[in-house]
Amino acid sequence: MASPDFLSGESSTSSVDGKQHKSPEGFHAIRDSGIATQLLLLPGSAASRSLATLIPLDSQALGRVEALVRFWRSCHGRPVPPDTRMTDQQRRRLRLMMQAADGRKSGASYREIANVFYGTGRVASDLWKTSPLRDTVIGLVKGGGAMISGGYLQLLRHRKRA
Repeated sequence: MASPDFLSGESSTSSVDGKQHKSPEGFHAIRDSGIATQLLLLPGSAASRSLATLIPLDSQALGRVEALVRFWRSCHGRPVPPDTRMTDQQRRRLRLMMQAADGRKSGASYREIANVFYGTGRVASDLWKTSPLRDTVIGLVKGGGAMISGGYLQLLRHRKRA
């Protein structure tokens, strides 16, 4: 949103590249400086003017603040800390889930998906009906389907500690 005049006279350091379009909420734009970020400029804002950020003080506020810090660092050419919402293992599993769900939607059998992921030799080494690889692929397809059905929104949230 537009920064109040009393806060800063500096112009915005966030250049807007790529696709841009208007919507009822404001102006959607993409900023890409190594890390692509979608921006929503509220009515009355302009990318050329000093910008401010609106962060709701709800249960997701800390995650939003972390994202803002990563965005600010990328705008100023500073090293960007990694996103801590997902581990490397979770990223790999997510990629496999999406590939498995895509393969299944395209008509591939669970066995064909397993052959692509693990190789025909490894898949053929066990009886398919009792193979742990079969259970793994079925779980990946189900997990991918859940992500496609809206579960991906959980990726945006930090896990709460009990």
